Amino acid sequence: MTYCIAISVNQGIVFCSDSRDSLQTDKTITQSKMFRFDQAADRQFVILTAGNLSTAQASINQLYSDIEQNAEINLNKVNTIAEAAEYVGNVYRNQLDQFEPITPELESTFLLGGQIQGSHHRVVKIYPAGNNITSSKDTPFLQIGETKYGTPILDRIISRGTTLDTATLCALVSMSSTMNSTESVGAPIELLLYQAESFRLENYHCFDHDSQFLQNLGREWADKLLNAFNQMPPLAWASSWDKISDSSSGIY
Repeated sequence: MTYCIAISVNQGIVFCSDSRDSLQTDKTITQSKMFRFDQAADRQFVILTAGNLSTAQASINQLYSDIEQNAEINLNKVNTIAEAAEYVGNVYRNQLDQFEPITPELESTFLLGGQIQGSHHRVVKIYPAGNNITSSKDTPFLQIGETKYGTPILDRIISRGTTLDTATLCALVSMSSTMNSTESVGAPIELLLYQAESFRLENYHCFDHDSQFLQNLGREWADKLLNAFNQMPPLAWASSWDKISDSSSGIY
């Protein structure tokens, strides 16, 4: 399993992904799930992957090959993010269709984010069936992989007006929370920012297993959550509740 996040705010896009492929008794296997496509001056794309490593990597390799071979359709020729998402979905389905039967273990999902000159930046989630959904004003972030543990902080903080710095911090807290809750997600953690209208991918950083920053961030977040909980109003039995119940007697 893995965990990847792409947050699209007015100032740009934050991409964050873990690198854990499998956890074995004697070693941990890691693989990058973040891929950059920045060969053209008028566009920038980043793809994050989750799911079956073989089919995902085969699809990524085909995307790079199509650019190198100047194929009739490739990421340097599509006119919109929607066309890019459809193309990536088709490439993936072609890879998946080589297997028979197709089982859930072979499936992958993708996050495609970026910008083409003349249009707004955004993020698209591409499902195993090849269909997709896009980020929006009401849904400024998309996730793939082990999403449940890191969602609460994003739900509470992220909006289209959130600054890129705040979105970056939220992504890292979301990743830290997920790593704390499941061993299927782990470092190295890759982080990449795209500033809207810059057409440059910059501020890349990879946090290793022993990253002091990530460790401090996790501890600080845990301490602040505990402190906030300890400041909650006291539990006043029954007198301040909306409904009085006695579960032992069944009386309401």
